[in-house]
Amino acid sequence: MARVIFHVDLNAFFASAEEIKNPNLKGLPVAVGSLSRRSVLSTANYEARKYGVHSAMPVHEALEKCPDLIVVQGDYNYYRSLSSQFFAYLRKFSNMLEPASIDECYMDVTETIKKYKRPLDLAYQIQNGIHENLGLNVSIGVAPTRFLAKMASDMRKPAGITVLRKSEIKRKLWPLPIEEIHGLGKKSAPLLRNMGIQTIEDFANPDNEQAILNRLGPSVYSLILKCRGQSSANLHYSTSQKSISVSRTYLNDLYTSEEVLQRARDIVQELSYKMKRDNQKGKLVSLTLRDTEFHTIVRSLSLDSYQNDFYPIFEKVQGLVDQYFEPVGYRHIGVTIGSLKDSNKIIEQTDLFVEPVADTNSILDQLNEKIEGIHLMKASDLLKEKKHEQD
Repeated sequence: MARVIFHVDLNAFFASAEEIKNPNLKGLPVAVGSLSRRSVLSTANYEARKYGVHSAMPVHEALEKCPDLIVVQGDYNYYRSLSSQFFAYLRKFSNMLEPASIDECYMDVTETIKKYKRPLDLAYQIQNGIHENLGLNVSIGVAPTRFLAKMASDMRKPAGITVLRKSEIKRKLWPLPIEEIHGLGKKSAPLLRNMGIQTIEDFANPDNEQAILNRLGPSVYSLILKCRGQSSANLHYSTSQKSISVSRTYLNDLYTSEEVLQRARDIVQELSYKMKRDNQKGKLVSLTLRDTEFHTIVRSLSLDSYQNDFYPIFEKVQGLVDQYFEPVGYRHIGVTIGSLKDSNKIIEQTDLFVEPVADTNSILDQLNEKIEGIHLMKASDLLKEKKHEQD
């Protein structure tokens, strides 16, 4: 049986939260952002969107489009509280849950949905429960893969429930414009249009594959496969709530990947120290990036084995930064290790006939712990870091 993945997305979350706090705003065009005319909007409600107002739009432009627009200063502590309640409610149905940002997540409900006579009743129960308990509307995409579930949830907003089967890709997905592809960069869409690639069907067409790869590079191949229905249903999550995190909020925003990696290195070093101190090892590495407008992304990767050493953890963090960094200005970075186990209870396979030898990484870790004020590293790692900075 194919996996059943829900993508659950809160609709116009910040603006909806403000309407809950102040019901007099309902029915009026509302946007959330700084009151300075030089700032940009975090989000806008659907009433404001009728005038062409949208997130990331400069406030002065939004007011030109909608002179009656009500711009509200964001209350991010309040949004965090609602977000926590949102995720807590979803975990009543499945612990196989991967947050994608402060207001959306993926859920594997393959087993849960078997309890319902009509499968979509689970989606309706979640949707109605969130509205009744939190006053928020959600759209839910239902599909056999992560990518298709995300695309499905975007098809009917607000408060829609959309099923996207692989057999329906040609009819429901392919007619959409290429700008609708989740994960396609904003700069890539105009390049594709100049090539005559107008729709997702054009993008997925094998006849256009080589030309697209030549223009955008080999990394776009995985996105082409996703549009053909060939992608993963695996979620990154920890069924245990036990995890160790280190995060930092910075006074000066970080606009380059080098700055982010430099701060992330310090965070992972502290995280590794805490794990070793607590005699813990983990397998799920999660990176949190929060930008200047409080948009938050959480991305995860699994380690090949349970680890608490700096180098394998930082390697995964570096890979996540390389893949998801955008020069939008980040004010907050966090790294979390989940799926923890007691180091003494982890059984590691060893070769009976080979005498254990301390590797270079473990020796360096021991020296760094003993000698304050220095950070020793291998020459090969230093060269990799220099090469990454040059790239």
